[in-house]
Amino acid sequence: MGTLSCRHLVPVVWFLMMTPAWAGTTSTAATPEATAALFLIELALLMLLGRLLGEVAQRLGQPAVIGQLLAGVLLGPSVFGLVWPSAHAALFSDDSSLKSMVEAVSQLGIMLLLLITGMEVDPKLVKKVRFTATSASLGGIILPFALGFGLGQILPSSLLPHAGMRLITSLFLGTALSISSVKVVAMVVKELDFTRRNLGQVMIAAAILDDTIGWIIVAVIFAIAENGATHKGAMVLQVGEVATFLFVSLRWGGRLVSAFIRIVNDNFVSDMPVITAILLVTFGFALLTDAMGAHAVLGAFVAGILIGQSPILTGHIEAQLRGLIVALFMPVFFGLAGLGVNLTLLSTPHSWALLALLVVIASFGKFAGAGIGGLFGGLSGREALALGLGMNARGSTEVIVATLGLSLGAFSPEMFTLVVAIAIIT
Repeated sequence: MGTLSCRHLVPVVWFLMMTPAWAGTTSTAATPEATAALFLIELALLMLLGRLLGEVAQRLGQPAVIGQLLAGVLLGPSVFGLVWPSAHAALFSDDSSLKSMVEAVSQLGIMLLLLITGMEVDPKLVKKVRFTATSASLGGIILPFALGFGLGQILPSSLLPHAGMRLITSLFLGTALSISSVKVVAMVVKELDFTRRNLGQVMIAAAILDDTIGWIIVAVIFAIAENGATHKGAMVLQVGEVATFLFVSLRWGGRLVSAFIRIVNDNFVSDMPVITAILLVTFGFALLTDAMGAHAVLGAFVAGILIGQSPILTGHIEAQLRGLIVALFMPVFFGLAGLGVNLTLLSTPHSWALLALLVVIASFGKFAGAGIGGLFGGLSGREALALGLGMNARGSTEVIVATLGLSLGAFSPEMFTLVVAIAIIT
C-alpha cells in the first residue's frame, strides 16, 4: 500500500469534495492513496467514537461493546446516512478495494475476539460444577433454539435473503437466540460479588458451555451450507471431521500448544515472542477448521481454550495480547457491525412487532430453559430463577453470530438489524 504521508491528504480532501459519490451520483474509482486514507479515516472514527461511547456505557454499568455498537449505528445509515447522505456515501464508500480492506480487518477481529473468549474458558471451573452447569446450559440452549428455529420456518419470504436458504436462516436464528455471552455473565457475577458462591460459578460455567456449544453449532451450520441439505453424506463426513478435531484438540492439543509456547519462550530473545507464537497457533487452528468446511472462528476459539491452559501464559503476556485486541479490533469490529444496522428498515408496525416477538422468544426461552435446567441440576427455586435471568445476556457473542449469518447470506439486512437489536436489549 506504500507509505501514507501528509501530501496524500490532498487527494483525499479532493476526493471527498469533488467525486460523484459526494455529489450523490454514480461514483468512480478512487486513487490508491485516497482509498488508503479513507480506510484509515474509517478506522479512526470507529475507534474514537467507539472508545467514547464505550466509556459512557461502562460508566452506566453496561459492557463497552454496547457503546461500540452504538458508535457504528450513529455512523451508519440510521443516523449519519440520514443527516448527511452524500458525506456518508463518500466516507463509507462502496469501492471494492476499500470494502476488501475493511472486511479483512473485520475477519481478523472476529478471530482475535474468539481467541480471547476461548482464553477465558476455565475447564477446572466447568468440571467442578459440571452436572448443574451442563443441565442449565443444555436447557438454556435447547428451548430458545427450538423456538428460534420454528420462527425461522414461518418467517415471511420478504425477510429471507434467499428463499432456498430458509433452513440455514432458521439455524442461525435459533443459534443467535440461544447463545449467551461469557463476558457479560462474568461481569454481572463479579459486580454482584457472586464469584465464590455456587450460583455464580454455575452461571459462569453454563455460559462457557453455551459459547462452546454455540460455536460447534455454527461450524455444523457452515458444513450444511457448504454441502446443501441434499448432500447428507458429505455433511455427515464434515461434522465427523469437526467432532474428531474437537476431541483430539481438547484431549492432547493442550500439551502440544504449551510445549510450543514454552520452546519459543525459552529460546527467543526478541521482544514478545510468545505473542507471535499465540497468533501462529490461532491462525493454524483457524485454517484447519476452515479447511474442514467449518468456519475459522471455531479453530480460533479452540486455540484460545488450549492457549489459556498454558503455564507460560502469565498475566503480563495476556495483558499485552488483550491490549491490542481491546484497543483496536473490538471497537472496529463492533463498530462495523453497528454500521450494518439500518434502523430505517424497521419503519413499519410489522417490523417493530417482529422485534418485540423476537425479544420475548429469546428472553422467555433462555429464562425458562436455563431455569428448568438449573432445577433439574439441583438448584433451589430462587437460584434457578436468578440463573434464568442472569443467562439472558447475549452481547458480543450474538453480534458475532449475526455478522457470520449476514456474511453467509443467511440474514437479510433487516433480520441482521433485528438480531443486533436483541443483543443490545438483552
